[in-house]
Amino acid sequence: MMIRTEELNLVTEWDKTFPKSEKIEHSKVTFANRYGITLAADMYIPKDIDGKLPAIAVSGPFGAVKEQCSGLYAQTMAERGFLTIAFDPSFTGESGGNVRYMASPDINTEDFMAAVDFLSLNEKVDPERIGIIGICGWGGMAVNTAALDTRIKATAAMTMYDMTRVNAKGYFDADDSEEKRYEAKKAMCAQRLEDLKNGEYKRAGGVVDPLPADAPFFVKDYFDYYKTDRGYHARSLNSNDGWNVIGCESFMNQPILKYSNEIRSAVLLVHGEKAHSCYFSKDAFADMIKDSKYADNKELMIIPDAVHTDLYDGGDKDYIPFDKLESFFNEYLK
Repeated sequence: MMIRTEELNLVTEWDKTFPKSEKIEHSKVTFANRYGITLAADMYIPKDIDGKLPAIAVSGPFGAVKEQCSGLYAQTMAERGFLTIAFDPSFTGESGGNVRYMASPDINTEDFMAAVDFLSLNEKVDPERIGIIGICGWGGMAVNTAALDTRIKATAAMTMYDMTRVNAKGYFDADDSEEKRYEAKKAMCAQRLEDLKNGEYKRAGGVVDPLPADAPFFVKDYFDYYKTDRGYHARSLNSNDGWNVIGCESFMNQPILKYSNEIRSAVLLVHGEKAHSCYFSKDAFADMIKDSKYADNKELMIIPDAVHTDLYDGGDKDYIPFDKLESFFNEYLK
């Protein structure tokens, strides 16, 4: 059987939200996941380094594209000696999938595994030294992938969201009741029929614009990244019309972190002290080490004063701990 890949139309010019480094070689690559969806990625290779390299696959945040923070992470880690790829998940950005703007805890975990497939078979990569970085909602996906993919030697989850928890329980668990979940599921089931009648999927809307004066801080935080020159990108869902209304329906009853305390490989969770989402990493770390035989290589790092999006691009004080990431991956991908 031949595994076929889709033909993708990839932008060739540099269209990132960050400047190109002169220390790396950049190219576009594609690879297929096990569902036959072709993923698009930017590959970053450090210049003037010989031999097989340790490699890292990067994705996120949830609703972002590889031209935003995942690309920044990938390029910066390539400057530090790793071969890296930043990829668009299925149904988003430049990646394939003929229904756009859908998300799936299963398919998106598979996206990370397909990235590991690609790196493992790359002639420039040492397949025994592969790690992953997930940002925001893809931080949770990365931890879920680490629980499933035994080839991964190290995982970093940055400013992590557990997308199954936030969909089922709401922000800060404020909607954690059977009644609230029932109403949410009922509304999505009704939307499914409306979409079929209309012949198209209704979009939920990205980050709110214009920003209401009484918007919560975390909404302002997202606006400051996705809706300004700091992080806006034309293909980013959060910068534009968002996911489909029913795009995250299956997250409602599929917890992605159930077996996190069985992860044998190294995991680093990094979160800003003042991030609205910090509880996700704190709780995920507690669950990861509870009754675990593999707690010694797990770590939670809290960045003083940083908010959620400060770990997207560094904010105004270079909050992303790239030195820590470099030492972490050097230790566990050695």
